[in-house]
Amino acid sequence: MMAKKPPKPAPRRIFQERSKITALPLYFEGFLLVKRSEYQEYKHYWTELRGTTLFFYTDKKSTIYVDKLDIIDLTCLADQNSTEKNCAKFTLVLPKEEVHLKTENTESGEEWRGFILTVTELSVPLHVSLLPGQVIRLHEVLEREKKRRTETEQLPCSSLEKEKEPIEDYVDVLNPMPACFYAVSRKEATEMLEKNPSLGNMILRPGSDSRNYSITIRQEIDLPRIKHYKVMSVGQNYTIELEKPVYDPLGICLRVWHRVDDVGIINW
Repeated sequence: MMAKKPPKPAPRRIFQERSKITALPLYFEGFLLVKRSEYQEYKHYWTELRGTTLFFYTDKKSTIYVDKLDIIDLTCLADQNSTEKNCAKFTLVLPKEEVHLKTENTESGEEWRGFILTVTELSVPLHVSLLPGQVIRLHEVLEREKKRRTETEQLPCSSLEKEKEPIEDYVDVLNPMPACFYAVSRKEATEMLEKNPSLGNMILRPGSDSRNYSITIRQEIDLPRIKHYKVMSVGQNYTIELEKPVYDPLGICLRVWHRVDDVGIINW
């Protein structure tokens, strides 16, 4: 089987906006033809596999998904015979519905099957025809998904409920937030700053109580250090819990922050 170039990912700005909708990690993306039980025919979507959820967008540049499908309870992935040339068709059998998927070519079909089975079965399937490099990617995704599930089990209930509420997802997009805001955990924010030192030194993120915020900062005094501060709501203002608290309306505070580049991490 000849190697096929993977579809180009969405532009960085689009990727950032989608990351604000959900903190689930992106494992694979590309075009899929999807037919759910309520659909009369297949719909062409740019699709992202994040965690064990498929997010469907009308096109590659859309920032808000039009539908999503949780596949963690996948019963089986059944192949379908296709009379169409160079086309892969298969069905996701879930407890409450069967979803038919079709890819534009057999190569991408094998990739989608591989990634879907890896994250749902927590093992790399042996019966998919992939190149060595693609198999390595599956093993990398497997380790990331195992790690994510372990960390998710340790999260408080409020964090899990927030992830399950689609209305909250849209609030993040429709209510403007600064470019430095990411819906990430304390650990994820730390990793972002450690791995991208040239892109900025501060990230604004949701607080542990889901009502307030937190700031993660990388300081470089003597040796690099990561510090975390709570941003608490006090009436119409917010206070950053430092050694000497600073009171200021959140809007004014945010306007003095500036971006370094499209990644959205900022310096102050």
